[in-house]
This record gives sequence, structure tokens and C-alpha cells, in this order.
Amino acid sequence: MAFTEDPSVFLADFGVPVTLGAVSGYGVLDMPSEIVADGVVLTTDYKLTCLTSVFGSAKYNDTVTVSGVTYTVRETLLVDDGVFCTIMLMRP
Repeated sequence: MAFTEDPSVFLADFGVPVTLGAVSGYGVLDMPSEIVADGVVLTTDYKLTCLTSVFGSAKYNDTVTVSGVTYTVRETLLVDDGVFCTIMLMRP
């Protein structure tokens, strides 16, 4: 038996405004830091989790605005059953 929940509810509490071209919605931005190069360099990845139905068309080098900050798309990956996607971002 399939669940029929509204996936946008998951973004209601923690989601921030996201704009990709003419499309607007909400997503959850994660910015995990990692120490690389044998402990010499600290790097930050930018990962946006959002609805595939809204932002799943994001392509490499597209410009995305998250909470007023501009990022560039590196890649878009589906999560589990594809209802949500993860958009890997970089700061220009």
C-alpha cells in the first residue's frame, strides 16, 4: 500500500526560499565542512534537498538562489524513490 502524503510538508519547518530561473519553492540547504589534503584545507560542500517535481530539472552550471545567496549547480541527484532530489551546489 502506497503512502499518499504531501511531500511539501517535509520542507515547511526547515525549508528556505529557492529560485531557479522562473521557478520558486523551498528546499533544505546543508553546508557540511570537511578537512582535506592531510588536514591542511577546510572545504565546504553545499547540498540542497528539494522536491524533484519543482527543481529536478536543474542542470550543470544553472544559477540557483537560496535565501538570497547565489550558487551554481554542479549536479542533480535523485534521493530514494525520486520524490526528493539533492542538488550539489558551488559558490561562484
